[in-house]
Amino acid sequence: MAQISNPFTKRLKQARSAYGISQKQLGIKIGIDEFSASARMNQYETGKHAPDYITVINIGKFLGVPVSYFFEPDDELAE
Repeated sequence: MAQISNPFTKRLKQARSAYGISQKQLGIKIGIDEFSASARMNQYETGKHAPDYITVINIGKFLGVPVSYFFEPDDELAE
């Protein structure tokens, strides 16, 4: 069976990097406590944990991308 990759982790890292912000800074900007912001965002980017829908909305709003961007498996369509 083929491995199915999670587009969310890839897209989150791409959008955050394109914005030029660290994991910790992004976490703080979307309302995560500053002491756990870096670890939580890292867990989202590595796929260890998944954010709830409201958190995805907040990330998208801050980074200027629609929620659908994070879940689109096709790179060309996502852009």
